[in-house]
Amino acid sequence: MAAETDVTAAGQPSPTMAEERSPLLSTLVYWGAHAWMLGYTVVMLMAFSVQFLQDEYPCPLCMLQRYAMILSTIGALWIIMQARRGELTTARYAQALGMGVLAAVTGTSVSMRQILLHILPDDQGYGSKVLGLHLYTWADITFAIVVLYVAIALMLTAKAVPTAPAKSSIGWKISTGLVWLFLLVVAANVVAIIFLEGFAWVLPDDPNGYNLIEQLTGG
Repeated sequence: MAAETDVTAAGQPSPTMAEERSPLLSTLVYWGAHAWMLGYTVVMLMAFSVQFLQDEYPCPLCMLQRYAMILSTIGALWIIMQARRGELTTARYAQALGMGVLAAVTGTSVSMRQILLHILPDDQGYGSKVLGLHLYTWADITFAIVVLYVAIALMLTAKAVPTAPAKSSIGWKISTGLVWLFLLVVAANVVAIIFLEGFAWVLPDDPNGYNLIEQLTGG
């Protein structure tokens, strides 16, 4: 039975699995999960910059894509936190990767839906462009990148399951900071959607302001 598990009772890799794994690759995939998390944190911060600096309010499909990004990144967050606790097994790693790719595929369906809504030649699309592409097109590209990353990570599982740096090390502190940054961005998205929807079950198809403020002030 012990040969079938990745960890001993103390939560450490079994001797067989430890011999098969590459310490370098295990460290790289640990930081790969952080790159995944940081990437979507930056994407959502850029979406906030468009929303608040250019007064372009996200539509329901835009918010669904943000939610897919958050759910996908929760898979990466689970990997990171389990590795930091020394409890990450191959099975748990695969489950978290599966969660991440499932959310990415869901996000792809939403972004493709928005792309197809504006596919006609004379359609200018929703919102402004960034480097020649609309935000929902960029979202679709990021979801494809997640799927590709997960495919590579799964192929490396025999050699690499993320391992965290030592506690109190610089790497540990950087990891902690990135986790908190992601959580703050998630909280900001929750607050933003509440302000956009106001006292309503759904977000308006083409929002032009913050409904909560207008409802509270009678505007």
